[in-house]
Amino acid sequence: MIISRKTLAAGISFLAAISLTVASLLATAPANSTETYSVPAAPTSVSATPVNGGVRVSWTASSSSPAATHYVVSGGQGSCPVTVKAGASSAVMPVLASNPTVTPFVQAVNAYGFSRPAAASAAVTATSFSKSAIKPVQILQFSDFHGAIEGTSSNMGAAIMSSSFATDRSYVPATVTVSAGDNIGAAPAISTQFDEIPTIEALNVMKLDVSTFGNHEHDQNIAHVQKIIGASNFSWVLSNYNTLAPLKSGKKSAKPFVIINRGGVKVGVVGMNTQETKDVVFPGNLTYTLGGKKAELVISDKINGVQAAVNAATRAGADVVVAVLHQGWNQNLNGKADGLLIEYAAKLKGVAAVYGGHTHLSYASFAGNNLTAQVRNSGVEYTRTQICVDTNANKVIGSSIDYVTAAQRAGFPGDSNAAVVVAKYKDQLSAKLDVKIGSVSALFPRGGSPAVERAGETPLGSYTADLLLNKYKTDLVLVNGGGIRDTLPAATYKPANTALKRPATGTTGPYDVVLGDAYTVFPFGNSISTTTITGANLWAALENGVSLWPSNGRFPHPGGFKFTFDTTKPAGSRVTAVTKTNGSAIAKDNTVYTVATVDFLIYGGDGYTQFDPAKARVRDLLVDVFAEGLKSDLAAGKTTLMPVADGRITVIK
Repeated sequence: MIISRKTLAAGISFLAAISLTVASLLATAPANSTETYSVPAAPTSVSATPVNGGVRVSWTASSSSPAATHYVVSGGQGSCPVTVKAGASSAVMPVLASNPTVTPFVQAVNAYGFSRPAAASAAVTATSFSKSAIKPVQILQFSDFHGAIEGTSSNMGAAIMSSSFATDRSYVPATVTVSAGDNIGAAPAISTQFDEIPTIEALNVMKLDVSTFGNHEHDQNIAHVQKIIGASNFSWVLSNYNTLAPLKSGKKSAKPFVIINRGGVKVGVVGMNTQETKDVVFPGNLTYTLGGKKAELVISDKINGVQAAVNAATRAGADVVVAVLHQGWNQNLNGKADGLLIEYAAKLKGVAAVYGGHTHLSYASFAGNNLTAQVRNSGVEYTRTQICVDTNANKVIGSSIDYVTAAQRAGFPGDSNAAVVVAKYKDQLSAKLDVKIGSVSALFPRGGSPAVERAGETPLGSYTADLLLNKYKTDLVLVNGGGIRDTLPAATYKPANTALKRPATGTTGPYDVVLGDAYTVFPFGNSISTTTITGANLWAALENGVSLWPSNGRFPHPGGFKFTFDTTKPAGSRVTAVTKTNGSAIAKDNTVYTVATVDFLIYGGDGYTQFDPAKARVRDLLVDVFAEGLKSDLAAGKTTLMPVADGRITVIK
């Protein structure tokens, strides 16, 4: 249940480029029609005239709120874009002798995003070209891939992404492909059932150049991290760890920066992981032994280390440096962009672009003077950034960006080498996981902006909590929304058996559910524990759960009780009511209740410190309990009904 108390701007989601070969980013205005702010309207009266070194592009600005901060002038993929500050009404765009004819377009940019592109009325052929030191660079960027190597109707998968990357590289010799982390973890069974190696093999075929770490790279212990590094043909960069010493395998190791020399340009890449990692991975996953002594990786929340890596890359000869940060944009609100990605990007000096991740949302704008962008997760989209750099002066002249989406690449031929990797593991997987375990009345949803399982009541959260309540007969159940990783049936799991009824456009339930769906919805291998909790600690746990609303995996889903929280209040004082399902109050006192929850939370994951591990009793794997519930209905000849919202969570906005 949602009670509106204020206007909250929805996150802006960028649409696809209007052409696969012309950089033209389309943006939507906030979904809330009462929001007074929006992305800018497109400039008007765009014209272009040949001048010395390129073409002069002129335009008439349009007003916007928030005010425009920059204008981007571009000729599309492989061109040399120019970025100018607001107030300018013209700019000279360099033109390369190898591509003399361009159709320039202009976009206005404010804190909320890019305007639609406004193009000149006709193509222009330059009569004088830019000096040879001016080079075009292209960055292909994705994030939060989460092992989505098998394409579906909503994501590209490894084969199409690989061939799409190859096509893009053919336009710009100096192309570098980067990831902002979470390549693995919280993944479909085709990756998790084989220790995530299928994803690394697929990324190798996709010719990923550099990745930073995300929190999910640490879903297993340091030995697994070392295994992943050893299997990677690409580089790993990190600049905010206290040490990189244990992050190595043989001659391969994580580094503060790398320089890729490609197409006559030296491109430096630096990286940063989220400081939330310690809270969201299993306790002990950051502990390592070196020289016979135990120690722990410490992840800083400061940008200083990243800036030092940028400076070092520049001193080492990089012509241009980009940063991949596993930090996110959250929302546009009251005329400003909100999120750690924005905060950090604005502070960095000497970078051409900053790419984020972690929050699974689309965003592109300028933070300070730095082009800043992130994409949705699981291969739904990736960005193409065109950067114009003067390699003699190590100076960025400008940059433009567009998004390539799964919808655009529908029907695109896949890379056969990537398809072989997927098929190799799929063949091994199907016999084990294509076993039917149930039937559901409708598609249990997830996702959204903000993601439903991280912002309010959701069918998968309620269904799971009620399963645990019925099995363990505790007073209460609490599970975290971040543990839910897919719809039911899972969008990213494709059974080999085509006779199974699965969600598709124009179809209605019931749908068949297989064991692979269960492992995809709950991929972490968490166990259920039963313990006790006081009323006071339950209130504190709920405060922790809603403290980072609306975009954090700690969001609590209850069973056996209801709660209300007010997002207009400061974190730590948002929970206003907690009751049993019969309406009787649960006081903030020392009354003791039995509770079932996941072991991740018992041991302090997601900031939950209200449980006593010494009193906990480990019971069953969560995925087994989930599958057992579906199997029970199937054995009884019943279709599992999708829960309807029953008011167990009330959100005041």
